[in-house]
Amino acid sequence: MKYAKNILETIGNTPLVQLNKIAESIDAMVLAKVETFNPGNSVKDRMAVKMIEDAEADGRLKPGGTIIEGTSGNTGMGLALGAIVKGYKLICVISDKQSKEKIDILRAVGAEVVVCPTDVEPTDPRSYYSVSKRLAEETPNAWYVNQYDNPSNAIAHYEQTGPEIWEQTEGKITHFVVGVGTGGTISGVSKYLKEKNPNVKVWGIDTYGSVFKKYHETGIFDENEVYSYITEGIGEDILPKNVDFSLIDGFTKVTDKDAAVYTRKLALEEGIFVGNSAGAAVKGLLQLKDEFKPGDVVVVLFHDSGSRYVGKMFNDDWMRERGFLDEEITKAGDLIKNHADRPLVMARTEELVSHAIERMRKHKISQIPVADTTGFVGSVNETVLFHAYMEDKDIADKPIKDFMGAPYPLVNANTSLEEVSKLIDKDNQAVLVDLGDGKHHIITKHDIIGAIK
Repeated sequence: MKYAKNILETIGNTPLVQLNKIAESIDAMVLAKVETFNPGNSVKDRMAVKMIEDAEADGRLKPGGTIIEGTSGNTGMGLALGAIVKGYKLICVISDKQSKEKIDILRAVGAEVVVCPTDVEPTDPRSYYSVSKRLAEETPNAWYVNQYDNPSNAIAHYEQTGPEIWEQTEGKITHFVVGVGTGGTISGVSKYLKEKNPNVKVWGIDTYGSVFKKYHETGIFDENEVYSYITEGIGEDILPKNVDFSLIDGFTKVTDKDAAVYTRKLALEEGIFVGNSAGAAVKGLLQLKDEFKPGDVVVVLFHDSGSRYVGKMFNDDWMRERGFLDEEITKAGDLIKNHADRPLVMARTEELVSHAIERMRKHKISQIPVADTTGFVGSVNETVLFHAYMEDKDIADKPIKDFMGAPYPLVNANTSLEEVSKLIDKDNQAVLVDLGDGKHHIITKHDIIGAIK
């Protein structure tokens, strides 16, 4: 009988799949190493189990111990599988930018999940780096994994992923392309491939808001390069010890939008349902196409499964809110079509200022039109109310008509975006769109900015 004695024995030997339509502009064979076929649905299963086994071997992880790690989700899943099979507790510390699916999955496999803010410095006591270290110090019989600096991370890929790719391509691989986060995958695979053939070129995919590309090219760790970004699983605001820059030939950066768009393209054009870093890797691959020539064999690694991004990149509303959907917006009706069914938030002239304030607070808006029995006769915004309050602390109980400004210009749904934009200035904060049948909607500067591609 052929069977695995436990789920950990099914890790590895993932397939190499040719990319066709999405890579048709590249003059080389492009093969994807699809790591979602691992039991935890990501490449991180490999190094998670390797780190556990090495820690067991040298006594850092003792029977009945607690494993603690800061993770973007995938390493946590791999650690969870190891913890279940081997009988350990697991605490995963994760940043709040990670998808809800990742957090829910970790809890489903028994991990305790601690969520930390993303927009803090790595040294901030609230960062997921700092919280992980603190929990490891405070928890009895605990082992802090530290995948960023743990050498077992890169060794796992040197021992497993690299040899698999070499064998599957029969040694014909000429280029390896992969997103870089902790650095274990790119460094371990690169070390193995370059030992087999020093001419193999290795390219890292970075994201805007990360330090890798500039540091590789200049040796300068530029804190001005660091800012919040959406793409998950790649890029860092630190320099992990597992990133061996001497083994990497170059980096290319991919925007959040392109990473998200190409994540969806992979599903629609290749039938490969993989995660956000795979989209970034494919877009990076296309940016690098001049590096490849006929006869080359290019391997790009896809880290994880699309199931972890259903509420993000694979959700139209999430994509639309961030301006990631390539929808043609040329007229007023296009700007409001996704929320035209919602009622217009407005106020009546005789209502109290407190009513307007309550509505603005409830709907998180900064301006509303004002109407009477004849139609729209004015407008009120938070700036006007703020200045009025500074002069009179009792304005809340006074009628809105005493503080309203001029009514917003009225346009129809076919008015061009250019004309709408001209109507919004420092003295006029919004435009009303007449949808017919007595229905109206509002366009603000926020809507115009959201339409910028």
